[in-house]
Amino acid sequence: MRMRDLNFLAIDFETANHDPTSACAVGLCKVQNGKIALTSKHLIRPPHRSFYFSYLHGIRREDVRKSPDFREVWEDRVLPALEDAAFLAAHNAAFDRKVIYESCEQFGIELPNKLFVCTMKLARDFFEILPTDLPNVAAVLEIELQHHDPASDAEACAWIVIEAAKRGWKPGY
Repeated sequence: MRMRDLNFLAIDFETANHDPTSACAVGLCKVQNGKIALTSKHLIRPPHRSFYFSYLHGIRREDVRKSPDFREVWEDRVLPALEDAAFLAAHNAAFDRKVIYESCEQFGIELPNKLFVCTMKLARDFFEILPTDLPNVAAVLEIELQHHDPASDAEACAWIVIEAAKRGWKPGY
């Protein structure tokens, strides 16, 4: 794959609790022509009041009380970043896909018609890295990471895909 043809969006959600519709933050990393063009973090006001995972990501109910809901963040931030993206990338993509699908369903939003690339699977199958948790994969590939900061997690995912593409990986792998 030519790097100039590598256009995708890496995404990472943090949730307030076990409910996939409790997204409280999203990190986006847009890659255009094989280079990181934009990395951003957006707080989301989840529809639920319970926050169990603050100890992981540091986001509390008070932090998102005045933040936009999923629909607003999706329409104003995620959809524009998805333009021209051939696919979405996420570490443990099943989790992020579930957050997207269930939140879109809850808000009556059309689902994105994009391939999901799982950088956890890429780490295991392409790079042969074990264990495949994001901190370990980032360490092996020498990628900076502030784990559970959604922008940093999304950017690390982007770097994993970029590094794989440099070594011959192609989407659809």
